[in-house]
Amino acid sequence: MSNLSIITDFLLLGFSEKRELQILHVVIFLAMYLTVLLGNVLIITLVAFNTHLHTPMYFFLVNLSIIDLGTTSATVPRSIVNALMNTTWISYTECAAQVFFFLFFISSDMFLLTAMAYDRYVAICHPLHYASVMNWGTCMHLACGAWMVGLLNAALHTSTIFSMPFCANIINQFFCEVPQLVKLSCSDSYLSEFWALLFSASLGLGCFVCIVMSYVQIFTAVLKMPSMENRQKAFSTCIPHLIVVSLLVSTCVFSYLMPTSSSSYNLDEVLAVLYSVVPPMMNPIIYSMRNKHVKTALWKIFYWMLPTKNAHIQL
Repeated sequence: MSNLSIITDFLLLGFSEKRELQILHVVIFLAMYLTVLLGNVLIITLVAFNTHLHTPMYFFLVNLSIIDLGTTSATVPRSIVNALMNTTWISYTECAAQVFFFLFFISSDMFLLTAMAYDRYVAICHPLHYASVMNWGTCMHLACGAWMVGLLNAALHTSTIFSMPFCANIINQFFCEVPQLVKLSCSDSYLSEFWALLFSASLGLGCFVCIVMSYVQIFTAVLKMPSMENRQKAFSTCIPHLIVVSLLVSTCVFSYLMPTSSSSYNLDEVLAVLYSVVPPMMNPIIYSMRNKHVKTALWKIFYWMLPTKNAHIQL
């Protein structure tokens, strides 16, 4: 218990202690972070300034972009600063805040993806009732529900983890990750975390089941469509969402369910990058590459920004 009073900060071990590799860490993470910022801010801007995109689908997409910005901003900037300044230090309060905001955004992400699956289900399986079912009131309730459940899950885990005594302060990760913090606890941490983990597992499993059930009915309805053009149009709106869900779920499950004691340190960090940085970076690309409306809105912005266009207007 004496160790509890002296744990006032933590040490985040980077990918390497060599200065050359630390600079490489800064360059790679900075490039990834700027890609996340550019892609998601662009999505938000396109939807905000294009009235044709003011639909429930793109409303959820804007929320997803905000969540992606929050997820990466909670972890990546601190890692870049530490590598740049050749330090591993993070205060106890900053670590708790990092855990809270990361869990808040990553939890909200899963629930929002479930709401997006429901939106696609109503649009394809019940197109005549879509306008009445997915009205703006319903969309606001679904989005607010995703944010509120994410907030509850983050508060539950953060309060549980940081109420435990820590016997060490070295975290084998580039940010304050829950499994790594649990390993540092002096108490029987897995029993202390049992109810929080049970709550999260129940919610996550419920979301996954809802998504699977939605897409089973979606694909059943699509395969019954007589027109090949309608099938392709329906699949084009569903495939990006399925890719995003698969990317997030597979990396999260593999990272959190794999025993940390039997995994190598570098593998833990690579997995953390895969579920915390790669999905937010890929989401704008996935949604824009297969979406005609997003690509059209993007070309309109580029067209109006062309110098020749501006010169023609002035003449």
